[in-house]
Amino acid sequence: MVKPSHEALPSHADTAIGLEDVTLWDTTGEVSDVIHYAAADLSQPECTLRVRDMPEGERPRDRLFHYGSKVLSTAELLAILFGTGQGSPRLSSVGLAQQVLQVLCDGNADVLEQLQHITAEELLNIAGIGPAKAATVLAAIELGNRIFNRGPVQRTVIDDPALAAAALSEQLMWEPREHFAVMCLNIRHQLLSTKILTRGTPTETLADPRDIFSAALRAGAARIIVAHNHPSGNLEPSSEDLRLTRQLLRSANIISVPVLDHLILGGGNYQSLRQTTSLWEEEPQEISTGKTTLANKES
Repeated sequence: MVKPSHEALPSHADTAIGLEDVTLWDTTGEVSDVIHYAAADLSQPECTLRVRDMPEGERPRDRLFHYGSKVLSTAELLAILFGTGQGSPRLSSVGLAQQVLQVLCDGNADVLEQLQHITAEELLNIAGIGPAKAATVLAAIELGNRIFNRGPVQRTVIDDPALAAAALSEQLMWEPREHFAVMCLNIRHQLLSTKILTRGTPTETLADPRDIFSAALRAGAARIIVAHNHPSGNLEPSSEDLRLTRQLLRSANIISVPVLDHLILGGGNYQSLRQTTSLWEEEPQEISTGKTTLANKES
């Protein structure tokens, strides 16, 4: 039997279980030990801590409804997805969640990053995780990714680098290899299409200006934004990135399809080369329109 020794903490935003010290009572009703939940030896029957043994209001689901999901620890959120643990007398759902996080943070790795890219095989290799729990976790991660990375519908006006980055995020932001994309816009900066032109290695990708402008012309684009990702999360442009951008700007004035920006995405963030370099001042784009445009807003 398990009884809490004091009131639960209101918030646990880190990845540790973060619950209070717990008093363990043996079968005679005498106090046997006081431990911290995360340090409990849950392999012993008399030390099994079940969610149902927690007082109402301290269970992960109760805390979510009372305080909101943002205050729950990563372990508590996982426990809600698991629903049940390994089955008595082993780990509770919270204990199982903590075990999963301990496996993922091996070697001081970023737990959430590891979780975001985890595969079914990796989950199933963790003790206590079967097909049902693995499928639930993978579905929740994918749903979150789709919500976070949802792009604008066609004809959405893309007149700001942040909007362009959001539109490209699903296809570029978290890819383990470099991808190069071209976003095609009409004269009003409405989105016509987005196309991945090349897929490279974890450290480089190649894009030919001829392929970029061919894709733009086929889509009937009057403006384009080019972008690629850096899987490392380092958004600083390489010398090759700068060289290609300058080449595109020069070609754009010949073909009369202005390049509005070159974005680098990675690690949940982006960088606009138009905003952070002088390339557009050195190679100004000829834009024949009286309407407010991305180029005009940033210049």
